[in-house]
Amino acid sequence: MKLALYQGPGLINDPAASFLLLAEKAREAKAQGANLLILPEMFLSGYNIGPENARKHAVTQQGLAPAQAIAQAQNIALAFGYPERVGADVANSAILLGPDGKILLNYRKSHLFGELDRAMFKAIGDEFPIAELHGFKIGLLICYDIEFPEPARRLALQGADIILIPTAQMQPYEQVARHVLPARAYENQVYTAYANHSGDDDGLSYVGLSSICGPDGTVLAMAGRGPEMLFAEFTHAHQNAVRAADPFFTDRRPSLYGPVSSP
Repeated sequence: MKLALYQGPGLINDPAASFLLLAEKAREAKAQGANLLILPEMFLSGYNIGPENARKHAVTQQGLAPAQAIAQAQNIALAFGYPERVGADVANSAILLGPDGKILLNYRKSHLFGELDRAMFKAIGDEFPIAELHGFKIGLLICYDIEFPEPARRLALQGADIILIPTAQMQPYEQVARHVLPARAYENQVYTAYANHSGDDDGLSYVGLSSICGPDGTVLAMAGRGPEMLFAEFTHAHQNAVRAADPFFTDRRPSLYGPVSSP
């Protein structure tokens, strides 16, 4: 499977323009042979928009119909972040659409980052679903979630082969992009795709540095600071060889790890 990753500046408070950009990038990714395109956290509305605008632009899954039409028209799977309306509240969510436009996964961010997140989002995720696409089992996390080892490990234990991570990583957290992502891929023997914004956003300066990592921790592709499209191939053969060479999940001793999950 060939994955494409788009890093670019958010279109702030303009979902209509974001759908147009999504269509443009989907065509570009498909023209390069990609089966799946991932875009950043809160792609649909921009990330640093404040609680009032988060509520204004929040949609239910039915509001993603334009993205579903794009996926179907281009025959490409899409993953991106958006503000999800959950009753009277808003969640920081990410969706995975199949190439037929059907919703495969909807994930709500489970670890909110500081007052910036907590002011905008009241609906917090507590589930880690997995879907299958082109023979790979895929899970979603969002930004801060990947900085904790437990969510990625939980997905790996559920059989995930790929973890997609829309993000809005700002300065000074370059170490996450440079060091944490390869480590998460290596320790869980999964492919990871970490799609960040670039540029500045009302006082936030994004680090860029989006990446695609292999199950042995190899950085297959990494962006710089500006807009960029990355590509990488995922294969079962490589992943199976990595898992056979280092049988982490056979050699684990779960009986020793109880205190890790204690309050």
